Amino acid sequence: MQNLTPRRVTIEESLRLGVEAGWYSTKVSGTFVSGPHDTEADCLHKIAEINPPPAKGRPR
Repeated sequence: MQNLTPRRVTIEESLRLGVEAGWYSTKVSGTFVSGPHDTEADCLHKIAEINPPPAKGRPR
C-alpha cells in the first residue's frame, strides 16, 4: 500500500518542473502518481481509487 497525499502545484512551480499547474497525488518521496486534477477533492477521490481502504472482515 502506498501512502499518497494531495499536493498543489502552482503556476510558478509548474513552469520550473515542466508540468501543468493543478493538484497531484504524490508519494512520500515527492514523485507524482496522478494528476493534474482540477480540485483537491478530485485528487483525493483518485487517491481513494488507487489506494482503497483495507476491507474490514474477520481475521483469519
